[in-house]
Amino acid sequence: MAKVRRVKKVFLCVGALGTFLLAGFLFLHASIPDCYRVTEGDSVEELLHMPLVEEKVLTADNQPASNIPRDQIKIQCSLLGVIPIKNVDVTVVPKEKVYPGGMPVGIYMKTQGVLVVGTGTVKGKDGGSYEPSANILKSGDYIMTVNGTAVSKKEELINQVKECKGESLILQVERDNTVTELKICPVETETSEYKLGVWVRDDTQGIGTLTYMDSEGNYGALGHGISDVDTGKLMNISGGSLYHTEILSVVKGMQGSPGEMTGVIRYQNSQILGTIDTNTDRGIFGKITRRKEDFQIHESVEVAYKQDVQVGEATILTTIDGNIKEYDIYIEKVNKNTQEPNKSMVISISDQDLLGSTGGIIQGMSGSPILQNGKLVGAVTHVLVNDPTKGYGIFIENMLDAKE
Repeated sequence: MAKVRRVKKVFLCVGALGTFLLAGFLFLHASIPDCYRVTEGDSVEELLHMPLVEEKVLTADNQPASNIPRDQIKIQCSLLGVIPIKNVDVTVVPKEKVYPGGMPVGIYMKTQGVLVVGTGTVKGKDGGSYEPSANILKSGDYIMTVNGTAVSKKEELINQVKECKGESLILQVERDNTVTELKICPVETETSEYKLGVWVRDDTQGIGTLTYMDSEGNYGALGHGISDVDTGKLMNISGGSLYHTEILSVVKGMQGSPGEMTGVIRYQNSQILGTIDTNTDRGIFGKITRRKEDFQIHESVEVAYKQDVQVGEATILTTIDGNIKEYDIYIEKVNKNTQEPNKSMVISISDQDLLGSTGGIIQGMSGSPILQNGKLVGAVTHVLVNDPTKGYGIFIENMLDAKE
């Protein structure tokens, strides 16, 4: 009987060990990225900085394993040097330097077509209520053309509907990156106007923070995309402009109530600083075309890659009182393989001056560059609503990927 108990204990121990190894394997497999970037001359040794993981160079173009060769190599990651976890591609890139930002910018963007925010009822000429767009148009659709005529402004859409004389309209609509044609019959109202019963938007504006500018004037800002306030979807844009802006006041953040910057944007040609060319989930990108010297206040710094980012002290550059200042933060967590690229880091504000002024991270600070060990590692992206002293950041390499 005692022998049976011993056998059971052995099986239980083996099972527990197997479960532990499987859990460790799955965790490490999910945590290790499929690819890394390194600069010329860097070593592959301790690239991952992960316990229990051993790295072995599989291909190195006949170069010594201690040095990264030209182009690309592959390394094998294994658990305790025994159980293979995954192979990781390592790409060699030239060292890149950019000017860190930290200054606020005014943002104005035009949608690609006319954005449908929602549908509603129309009171017809007979006094009845009608919903001509219900179950045809959806929130988040972009109306591109009406009867073959391109529309980019609300007024253009309204004019096309007014001139329909009660006949059905063929709308070319982009929905979830697919273009389709929809047929809608407008309703004549009591004032003899024709309406589709749809709420639309053709632009958006706001304040954010510039993250970086390179030597040619290309920039990245925000660290996250601009989504429509009603639909919650990332906005498709046809273009836009960056404007000079001045911060007028700061609303301090509190638990459950994020703070914000308020400022003035003068939408005049003389105040345009550059273009907005793309809106992505990792930021907005374009080119500074005027007053580049305003974005070269600090010396250029080297770009760091995700393996260089470590838990520990860091700083951010941001503007609260009209001047760019450097404030202390702490990087609490680094996620090198997250499915949400603009939440690659968890950061906390440790600078007492900034906490006293803002309570932590507030709206408008998105895009504030994060510096560690003299390199640009990322940007502030989100605040935790229940704790405004903490928030998320994006790796700078994720922003650089998006601009391409």
